[in-house]
Amino acid sequence: MASSSASHQTLVPLPSDPGGASLDHEVPIYVVTEASQLPAEFLNPSPEKELVIGFDCEGVDLCRHGTLCIMQLAFPDAIYLVDAIQGGEMLVKACKPALESTYIRKVIHDCKRDSEALYFQFGIKLHNVIDTQIAYSLIEEQEGRARLPDDYISFVGLLADPRYCGISYMEKEEVRVLLRQDPKFWTYRPLSELMIRAAADDVRFLLYIYYKMMEKLNHRSLWYLAVRGALYCRCFCINDNDYADWPPLPCIPGIHVVSNTITLLLFALSFVCMLCFVDNLAVEDHPELEILSVLDVPPGKMGRVIGRRGASILSIKESCNAEIFIGGAKGPPDKASIDP
Repeated sequence: MASSSASHQTLVPLPSDPGGASLDHEVPIYVVTEASQLPAEFLNPSPEKELVIGFDCEGVDLCRHGTLCIMQLAFPDAIYLVDAIQGGEMLVKACKPALESTYIRKVIHDCKRDSEALYFQFGIKLHNVIDTQIAYSLIEEQEGRARLPDDYISFVGLLADPRYCGISYMEKEEVRVLLRQDPKFWTYRPLSELMIRAAADDVRFLLYIYYKMMEKLNHRSLWYLAVRGALYCRCFCINDNDYADWPPLPCIPGIHVVSNTITLLLFALSFVCMLCFVDNLAVEDHPELEILSVLDVPPGKMGRVIGRRGASILSIKESCNAEIFIGGAKGPPDKASIDP
């Protein structure tokens, strides 16, 4: 078991497994400065020991150019604060196999900037995530509640929702005030009690929320959750090789796509369809969607996008309730456009 430079215990309900009952127990928090302080099953992912963990990052201007300071890992029986300042690049890269692993599911709220920082600063391609912000939107859609454009649930708002936690997170505002006063707040060492508590609070309830959400999501929403999570992980990680070094995206149910490039194109297309469908917006009322709903297709590859007898494109159309046009009056023959 890891030793901590700062000790803190709290009473929270955390299910031990998808079918298990909630367990009220004190959860220790460990500040990690060496890889040996992390659980062996995390450092060495295995299909025999699949894990679900809560995950988050803290830093200064967290993106490709900012500074990653802490990675938080929430297990059912402990929370680990991986100190990237003290442990340095070696410690963060020791977590790379786990963060990229198919066998470790990372539950996170809004993964985009965390993924960008990990990719550009440490070459880590965040994979197999469950983004609770995405899951929340999908559940709202399932239950017939409309959502305004760019109206995404904050983590504080998610915690306050009685369907998931129903708790107030006033301390978050205290930390936000400190961050506005001093943007370098997360760089200072040793970590204060407030820093440890605030970092742990960002992950301590994620597993509990995860199991609550998984009970609500239907098969269609689970597929959308997997696709959007994968796309959100790479949306700010633009490179010159069309994401060839990233893991493949989840397959469309019932359709086999052999080309990684076409797979990405299909899911980019379906992702746009989902945005249009969920938001229930008219393209002409929101010109920014006009740009998103046009997709470049490599020369000679349009047949792959369409699929045999239109199977691929029809599957996307049916699942998203959208009209899809290829070339013709809607544009050049190497473009695919969508009308919701």
